[in-house]
Amino acid sequence: MNPRKFTAPSAREALRAVKRELGEDAVILSNRSADGRVEITALAAAELAAAQQPAPKSRAASAEPPAAAPAGVVQEIQALRSVLEAQLGSLVWGDLQRREPLQARLLREMLGCGFSPGLARFVTGNLPGGLQAPGAADWLRRVLAQNLQCATQDEIVAGGGIYALVGPTGVGKTTTAAKIAARAVVRHGAEHVALLTTDTFRIGAHEQLRIYGRILGVPVHAVRDAEDLRAILADLRAKRVVLIDTVGMSQRDRRVAEQQALLAGAGARVSRLLLLAASASADALDESVQSYGGREALAGAILTKTDEAVSLGGALDVLLRRRLRLHYVADGQRVPEDLRAPAPAQLAARALEARSAEPALALDDASMPAALGVARRAGPALRATRRA
Repeated sequence: MNPRKFTAPSAREALRAVKRELGEDAVILSNRSADGRVEITALAAAELAAAQQPAPKSRAASAEPPAAAPAGVVQEIQALRSVLEAQLGSLVWGDLQRREPLQARLLREMLGCGFSPGLARFVTGNLPGGLQAPGAADWLRRVLAQNLQCATQDEIVAGGGIYALVGPTGVGKTTTAAKIAARAVVRHGAEHVALLTTDTFRIGAHEQLRIYGRILGVPVHAVRDAEDLRAILADLRAKRVVLIDTVGMSQRDRRVAEQQALLAGAGARVSRLLLLAASASADALDESVQSYGGREALAGAILTKTDEAVSLGGALDVLLRRRLRLHYVADGQRVPEDLRAPAPAQLAARALEARSAEPALALDDASMPAALGVARRAGPALRATRRA
């Protein structure tokens, strides 16, 4: 093995040199401060992996029983790495607080509001110099708002088309379909709107949509399979807006792929809108986006249950990192009132207002290095961060 030493005026610069020379997976062996500089000893991950492989056997030795590897060596190395990374995290956090206190403050606030470490570090790392606290807070709100991709007012209703509302159970697909249908009826007339449902499993699901259909004067069709969907859409090709309420299922359910195949084989272009419940955890939301195909497969997203969410930080984090186009924000059960066009500035402001009222969940200096640990290998999440 060939450990290398890196010295720099700060821990951040030394760590940057390690990553540049040895790669993102370099193993930190030690760190210390001396004469106002930071020294980090590190090893390339490939060298560590090679050292852990058994040495090649000679022909004579191959006939003998292999020697047992030292018990627990790999576990000890991993434990040592975890300890050293925790120490380095504390060093980096302390260095950031000392050299860039305003950036450290914004970083802590973003993490406390539910934003991911990777996004928080990337955004705050672009903080312009010369700002005071109020100006920095305004800058952060503007950056988040400017990077949110939001549709124009009633883009779906105005442009028309066939839209399938997809997402986990309980995110509000049926109610949201009714809300959008009501807007379409006002704009185009009931004769130009239709509702479909593929949810023939849940008791009462079809009937709930039929009730909305009767109130709006809009036909409602139940879809049994792909052939049925193709036939119904062919009959409805003259409609301006067709909304499909799909079966709700966990993002880990194998039937998600079957649902995707059903919509892909509809014989007409079906745009998929993913419903994201703002009250769900950021991890669950991110997993839903991946399960439903990400930005390439989705026409955008609708943020629901914002009235039930303690914070919007996690939901906005997913929208920003996944570059999803946000079409509507739903904040209640009333049809059609509780459905609004997204207002980026308001969403960003509300996301940054949230704070944990529970002391046990608050981020203090001792917990910050651990909170930031998962961001160590995270790359930039946004294509551009506007500084103005």
